[in-house]
Amino acid sequence: MSLANERMDGDLIERAQQVRLIVLDVDGVLTDGVIAIDEHGHEMKHFHVRDGSAVVGWIRSGGKVAILSGRKSRAVEHRARELGIDLVLQGNPQKIQGFHEILESSGVSANHACFVGDDLPDLPLFRLVGLAACPSDSTDEIREAAHFVSRYPGGRGAVQEVVSMVMKSQNLWQSHVHWYEQRS
Repeated sequence: MSLANERMDGDLIERAQQVRLIVLDVDGVLTDGVIAIDEHGHEMKHFHVRDGSAVVGWIRSGGKVAILSGRKSRAVEHRARELGIDLVLQGNPQKIQGFHEILESSGVSANHACFVGDDLPDLPLFRLVGLAACPSDSTDEIREAAHFVSRYPGGRGAVQEVVSMVMKSQNLWQSHVHWYEQRS
């Protein structure tokens, strides 16, 4: 049994098995939360390759992924295209409205959605979704409200751990691993 499965209680396994859509916040989840701006006003973000690999595996297995961010960044648009994420809503400080738009566009109900957030603006969504998850360095209130807290901080593998936990609960992770084994 994998480490992720050893850490999962019955309620968490049931929640993860129901997930069809993973909605990701950006700053502090897909990135380390640092907003770096150069002297020309260009914003830089750092994304973790393992997070991207897991997202691609989830999409390849038939899962849906969306990005929902209160801020707007061209770097996020570029990264989403690289990963094959079609549902991207940025510049939505009132995330509930954006979340409902994502649900409508994806055809997935809130109880079949996982939201990964890290800060207070994400808290209302934690109360709506079937599975609420967060990085280890999230605010206290978010960690307390989450069904699953990653061992990793935002932008450093937290998304990969959440996606792999969901995929393992649905017996999809091994086929993702096998896909890479066949290419070596």
